[in-house]
Amino acid sequence: MKALKVSELNTQIKAILEQTFLDVCVQGEISSVKVHTSGHIYLSIKDEDSNIKCVMFKGNARGLKITLEVGQSIVIMGSVSVYTQKGEYQILCKSITLAGVGEFALAFENLKNKLQTKGYFESFHKKPMPKFPKRIALLTSATGAAKEDMLKVAQKRWNLVHITLFDTLVQGENAKECIVANLALADSFFGTKEGFDVIVLGRGGGSMEDMWAFNEECVAEAIYRAKTPIISAVGHEVDVFISDFVADLRAPTPSAAMEMLLPDKFEFLRIIDEMMSAYSSVFERYLGQKQRLIGQLKEYFKLYNFQSQYINKREQIQALGQIFVENFRNILEKKQGEIERVKMLIDVAFERKLTHAQMECERLFEALKASNPRSLCKNGYAQISKEQKVCVLQDIAVNEVFELSDLDLHIFAKRVK
Repeated sequence: MKALKVSELNTQIKAILEQTFLDVCVQGEISSVKVHTSGHIYLSIKDEDSNIKCVMFKGNARGLKITLEVGQSIVIMGSVSVYTQKGEYQILCKSITLAGVGEFALAFENLKNKLQTKGYFESFHKKPMPKFPKRIALLTSATGAAKEDMLKVAQKRWNLVHITLFDTLVQGENAKECIVANLALADSFFGTKEGFDVIVLGRGGGSMEDMWAFNEECVAEAIYRAKTPIISAVGHEVDVFISDFVADLRAPTPSAAMEMLLPDKFEFLRIIDEMMSAYSSVFERYLGQKQRLIGQLKEYFKLYNFQSQYINKREQIQALGQIFVENFRNILEKKQGEIERVKMLIDVAFERKLTHAQMECERLFEALKASNPRSLCKNGYAQISKEQKVCVLQDIAVNEVFELSDLDLHIFAKRVK
């Protein structure tokens, strides 16, 4: 038989063990435990007769919900591996839970007791909900059914509200960091005109593992430190989370959160209708009282005969008005007749004056033509003048000397007869 090297033997044993024990579940008592700075956890478990080493690497250790201590009875889920350098075998732990107690239940109770001791659940820390919220920050998954349910209820109940969605991881390894970051972001607007009246942290139902982000201490811290009122609306009505205890208000479901937060517009419309009916009734009674008072005042007026005096004076005024109208009409007709006569006289005088003026114009025009030397001279005539004044032959006496002139000549003449 050929001799094997130590490493070869350990390698063969490693192959056999790891293929045979791929998935094991082991219960035992912790005999030693050490958390390395790298994040790995090294421990040993034992029973009455044996001891075995175990290791939980950083990736799985991040999801551990309990603090491991010597003496605890635990249940390990994992696989068997061989460390060939030392020829030792160990269990590679995938999960560790306390024997007889659920891991999540224990972690929940531990954190609940811790936060309760710190006073995070006290009522005097709770901020009141706004009666008529105008701006709501909704922290949930943009693709989840819870978002649609909440928006549908909000639209039905009170569509005067503005809802801003902060797309938030609500399950998985990075869910708690995303929830904390979005809570801080939404709360950062507090005190500004863009500030939110309330923050709704919500998601639908699921397994405890999927919902565990709402039981994380960092999420509880973020809710407690926020200045904006917060509603925790996670899971179904029977589900209870750490966020429910720390938040200012717990809603049994996401839809219920909107029903608790937003007023019912139909209820307010009903109230308004009732108020209008009551107002109408009161107004009618008030109007009836005033009408009765007016009736009494009318009776008082009749007693003092004010109405009769008024009717008498009104009839006198109407009669005087009729007389005034008739007199004014007569005066107007008389004056119109006088105006027509004067107009006729004016027209006759105007025609006479116009005819006389036209005749005078014609005479003057003829005289002007006769006295215009240039027009006369052009037609072979001479201008007649006496003592340097233009005249006509009829103005010259017998044996009187006068002047004749045209454009070229100037002579003296004498009338003989």
